[in-house]
This record gives sequence, structure tokens and C-alpha cells, in this order.
Amino acid sequence: MAAAAGGVAAAAVPGQAEAQSEAQGLWGPAVRFNVISDIQGDLADFGRALDDLAAINPASAGLGIAGDITPRGYDFEYAQVRQTLGKHPRPRKVAWAIGNHEFYVPKWRDPDTLAQETWPNGTTEDSLFRSFYNFAGRNTVYTETSFGGIPVLCLGTERYAKYHDPKLWDEVWISDQQFTWLEQRLRYWAGWRKPVMVLTHHPLPNTVSGTHNKLYKSDYLQPDRLLSILGRHKDVFLFSGHTHWDLNLSDWVVRRVVPGTGNLEGFTVVNTAAVQTGWVDDGKGGEVSLGGAFNQGLQVEVSSRSVVIKARDFTTRTWLKQITVPLHS
Repeated sequence: MAAAAGGVAAAAVPGQAEAQSEAQGLWGPAVRFNVISDIQGDLADFGRALDDLAAINPASAGLGIAGDITPRGYDFEYAQVRQTLGKHPRPRKVAWAIGNHEFYVPKWRDPDTLAQETWPNGTTEDSLFRSFYNFAGRNTVYTETSFGGIPVLCLGTERYAKYHDPKLWDEVWISDQQFTWLEQRLRYWAGWRKPVMVLTHHPLPNTVSGTHNKLYKSDYLQPDRLLSILGRHKDVFLFSGHTHWDLNLSDWVVRRVVPGTGNLEGFTVVNTAAVQTGWVDDGKGGEVSLGGAFNQGLQVEVSSRSVVIKARDFTTRTWLKQITVPLHS
């Protein structure tokens, strides 16, 4: 594959100094924040989710959005998301991860004309990254912030794969710089005995709901390298979206043990479900839409001893389930 696009830097990442300063303090009260993903143009459900989150967690320390912010990545679609945020209550801090739908402008000749046979229709790879950077207010895909003293790391692809290999589409490529940064940040917070929340759009294979399905086994071009870094840390929590699979499924939260890391207890992986359409296994190696109203997400409560993760249905405004994960630090 060719050189990386998007101008990703290896040095200072926006938010890292602030996060470090805020999160180095002693443990205080439990910190609550929320995680959603896959808005994909469903702005009505996004607004309902924001309203419900404000009702259940009015003092939220932050909102993580694990990718597919827009349906295609047009600047006007990002503006519509921003407008929806402005019309509803929301936490002061929002952490954005990039998703594959942020790279779908090249499939269209114009916003009303799908033209996949003439991909990329004059759209440059760099312009797609710039649209995301302008929206998110930073100049890197990966970044660190803090939700009430809890470090939150966003990961993402630094190339849209089809620009570099015509046989590929949405596969995630991560640079040496991003891998090194992730390794250093996880090691740093382990030294402070802090759990780390990691947001990434694409799920890792053989983790949460949907990832044993062939549809989601090849999302990363370097899955073993990413797993080997995450797998060393017992108190890492990886939140992934993309599948839209229902939080009612039993494997919505799992512990993933990575052989060779020396961590026999693994790390925690959590399905973020979706604001847009929900999906489940079709029993034939594929998936099928659940249909009807679907709008799900998470609430996370971090204390000095444990992390409580709760699944929420924003349509019915009810809790679906919860799990308590003890911390090891």
C-alpha cells in the first residue's frame, strides 16, 4: 500500500496534555459517561438518544461516538450532526472516532447520484480526512481525552484502503506511529493504575456479537498487532461499533485473552450497538435487519474498584441489562 494520507503526526496529539493533567488526580466519586455509535444520518434517533441520555445521566462526564457519524462523509452531513447536537442537551466533552461511512463520498457523483462504477468520482482521499478533522476539531485520527479523569483514547484508520489496493474497501490500516502512541499511552495509564477506555469503530475478530461472522473477521489489516498491544492490559475497555448488532445478545460484552501477552485474564470488549438500524445473525453466515424502531447505546460508570456497563434502549427508554467488571489495579 502507498504512503499514508491525512497527515497523521507521531508527536503531540490534541487533548493528550489536558487528559494527562485531569486524570492524574486521586480517585474521587464514580464517573459516568455514555457511548453510542453508527448514527449514519438517522438524526431523529440521534436526537432521541441525546434527550434520553440527558434524562438518565444529566451530569455526564462525556459522550463517546464510535464512528459512522455520517452516512457518507459529506461536509453538509457533518453540519447536520452538529446542528442536531445544538438542538439537544449534550455533555461538554464529546470524543469522536472515525468510521467507514466517513469515506463513502467517492461512491457518489453528487449527493443525489450513486455512481460506484466510476469510483472515486474525483474525490481525493485527503479531502475525506480533512472533512473529519474539520468536524472533530483536530488534525489526527487518533487522540486522547478525559471523561472526568478517565482516559479515553480514539483509534481509527489512517488510509481508506481502496485508494491503495483496488481489491479492498473499508479495511483499517494503522501506522507505526499510532501503534507506538497507543502502546505508550496504555503503559502510561497502567503506571497510574487507571482503567483506559478505547473507542474504535471496527470490531476486532472473535470478540463481541457479530465478530465470529465472516462479515466482520477481516476488518483490520493488522489485527494481531492491535490485539497484542491491547491484550497486555487487564483494565483496558475496548468499545467497538460497525456491526449494529443487538445489545440483547449474550456476547455484548466479552473478555478477550490474547496468547503470548502474559495476561491470562484478557481485556474487556464491548459492543456499542447503533443509533441507526439493528442487525442480528441470519443463521446462514450473514445477517438480517431487526426492522422496526432500533436505537441503542451504553452508559459506563467507573469507580476505583469496578466498571459498570449498562445497555440502554433509547426508543423505549429502558435498561436492557448491565454487567460489573472488577478492576485489577
